Amino acid sequence: MSKKYTILVRLLLLGLFSQLSFSQVSAKEIDAIVKKSMDNFTVAGAAIAVVKDGKVIIQKGYGVTSIETHKKVDENTNFGISSNTKAFTAAALAILVDEGKLTWNDPVIKHIPEFKMYNAYVTNNFNIIDLITHRSGLAEGAGDLVLMPTGSDFTMNDVLTNYQYFKPVSAFRTEAAYNTVLFLVAREIITRISGISYGAFIQKRILEPLKMNNSCYGYSKTLNKPNVSKFHISKENKLNIEETPNWDNKKVKDALELDFVYSNAHDMMSWMLLHLNKGKYGPDLKQQLFSEKNLQEIWKIHTVITQSKNPRYHSNFSGVGLGWGLKDINGHLQASHIGGFMENRITLIPDLNLGIMVLTNTAFDGYGLINAVTQTILDKYLGLNEFDWIKTYKDRLNFDNTEADAVVDKVWATVKTTDTKHLDLKNYIGSYKDPWLGTVEISNKENKLWFESLRSPKLSGPMYFYKANTFAVKWTDFGMPDTDAFVMFQLDEEGKAIGFKMKGISPITVPSNNYPDLDFTKMKDN
Repeated sequence: MSKKYTILVRLLLLGLFSQLSFSQVSAKEIDAIVKKSMDNFTVAGAAIAVVKDGKVIIQKGYGVTSIETHKKVDENTNFGISSNTKAFTAAALAILVDEGKLTWNDPVIKHIPEFKMYNAYVTNNFNIIDLITHRSGLAEGAGDLVLMPTGSDFTMNDVLTNYQYFKPVSAFRTEAAYNTVLFLVAREIITRISGISYGAFIQKRILEPLKMNNSCYGYSKTLNKPNVSKFHISKENKLNIEETPNWDNKKVKDALELDFVYSNAHDMMSWMLLHLNKGKYGPDLKQQLFSEKNLQEIWKIHTVITQSKNPRYHSNFSGVGLGWGLKDINGHLQASHIGGFMENRITLIPDLNLGIMVLTNTAFDGYGLINAVTQTILDKYLGLNEFDWIKTYKDRLNFDNTEADAVVDKVWATVKTTDTKHLDLKNYIGSYKDPWLGTVEISNKENKLWFESLRSPKLSGPMYFYKANTFAVKWTDFGMPDTDAFVMFQLDEEGKAIGFKMKGISPITVPSNNYPDLDFTKMKDN
């Protein structure tokens, strides 16, 4: 047997042969993919970074940072990466685990005694891994109204104790339901153990060692940077520039530290290479940010997600790691995550030593672009036949928006034609209290009911009679579309309101604003 043949047999036995046939993709090809996607999605600006086998394939910007200034996006333009900050939280915890300052299975109450969940068993057994793997048993997005809209006065103490008032929708650790607020508890553990703020830890222990010099944590840190993208929303193929979400509430003592990392195509290459190099970085990879053992923990499925098999990629499993979504594609692990607001996606295929990061500054259509670009590039590296991902995601977005708009339009059309002569607004006026969101005032303004949350002032707006005991409230300053809500009053035997519940009007209202856990009771008049 020849030496060449022996090596080939060994590769086959090790299951590595398939890697030999993977395609190489040029910067020119990737550039064409992004440009075509920019032509098909209503996105103000975007950036791409691709690394393969330790080398930079492309780092480039597209479009503009703002439709007002028309400044061009480049590889150093900062975008808010929103929920992709969750992976930074996992990395920060891994650093502390490596230092022996905690273990992944530490109960949260070991470090935060005042932490409370919805029953004693869950409170006592809820561990650090539970915080960042979406397996709490609560509904998707539970508690997110402390995050959006911005400008509330919630503190960390509220986050640590509010979940005792929530009702679970599944058994603890049995189902995946995305939850962002519990990551704030993980941040608090990092703060208490390290002795510095979460943002300072991310800056000093991750961004600076990796020389992500143009990146930062928090919106306020971007104000002195000259190359920062503005936040846009695409609606009906039109772009609107919006106020960038800012959770830096200096008016509130002990205000929540809710912000996220701002980064760019150039710096995020270092972040991708860190993971592809198993926690190593620097010249000749001689430095270790976190151990390979903990990277294996990060990229291990802790919460299974039920999914139908994808025949294109022969996918068989899907689940939640520590700050990452995990699945198999063509026999290879894919670690990936999407961030909202300024839609962005990071995707790593460790077996192929491949990393793809797509950043945008646009909500909604940005989601279509980040996925169409990523999937098209992945297919090329996997050597698969061409598939029109642009059309797939455009059709998906158009279908969702068309269906949702029809529902919403019907509601407001009903409001306009509904007879309100029988209404006695005095039956609804008063102060109502929810155990965790706090007090809401329902008042009469110009012969119209008005909703006003005392703890979250942007939850404010006029209320319009819809049907039966239900009103539709239109927020005046929520900051995101498709968030208006129904207010469904409960009446006593005299027809006077004694409480109310809420739900989103639009069927695509994000879980953060589905209001599923609110249960308001009318407070007694003084």
